[in-house]
Amino acid sequence: MRVIFMGTPDFAVPSLCALADTFEVALVITRPDAVRGRGKRLEPSPVKAEAASRDIEVIEANRMTPEVLDAMRAVRADIICVAAYGCILPDAVLEMAPLGCVNVHASLLPRWRGAAPVQRAILAGDERAGVSIMRVVSALDAGAYCAQASCEVGDMTSAELMAKIGELGANALIESLREIEAGTVTWTEQDESLVTYAHKIEKAEMKLDPADDALENARRVQASSDAAPARCAVAGKGVRIMRATICEDMRPSIGAVEVSHGRVALGCADGAIEVISVKPDGKREMEASAWAAGLRGDDIAWERV
Repeated sequence: MRVIFMGTPDFAVPSLCALADTFEVALVITRPDAVRGRGKRLEPSPVKAEAASRDIEVIEANRMTPEVLDAMRAVRADIICVAAYGCILPDAVLEMAPLGCVNVHASLLPRWRGAAPVQRAILAGDERAGVSIMRVVSALDAGAYCAQASCEVGDMTSAELMAKIGELGANALIESLREIEAGTVTWTEQDESLVTYAHKIEKAEMKLDPADDALENARRVQASSDAAPARCAVAGKGVRIMRATICEDMRPSIGAVEVSHGRVALGCADGAIEVISVKPDGKREMEASAWAAGLRGDDIAWERV
């Protein structure tokens, strides 16, 4: 089976690897090089880097121009597979391959259609998250699905959960393509009455606030990312909280900070969160115990920024 693969971030790499190990990936479409991480330099997408290491032809594109479409048609692929490519696909792509176009979507559809399904699942307190292998249709993430796989959310960060779901999606994609090729696949239409939307995470949503419940603040930390970090100010200084948990044995008042034996708790509306690791502005990430050594005074406060 000849495959065109369309994807960009780390989440998509396991699917590309699985496809390349099982079928013939004739072409990869990915977003152009961009400034990533701390280096402020143009870097290839994770998918481009993986494709290059396997000597697979790569086209970089932000949109489906006539030139890109012509290059895709020339490949004469049997199927197109998409995983977090980052661009709405026109009908010309959806109708191009004889076996259609399928997507690895990081949610248990019909729950969490849209751009940020993993983060929304965490913020909503979902016990399980997962992936769906679905047909790509014109409407956003509305196609029928043929496979789903899930895992417990637990205390995984959004990055950890995304990585786990990426691996589940890769396995599900291969099994689905085998069934599609054999003509034995079964498609399940989504129940429109159960649809929820995972709108893009805005930075303001992730700001920690002592006026909010401890659970809400803890979920913000768990769901945070480099693009939308969980931030606050402690003793007047900005800090990103990297990991935190609900604190049961330390009870600082709302907006107060309790430091005890290398532990740090932030008082919320109904309890407290314990900080596990932090990244103070302008500094490296560190454990809370190291950070606590620099917090001086008996009346330390924290606030929303």
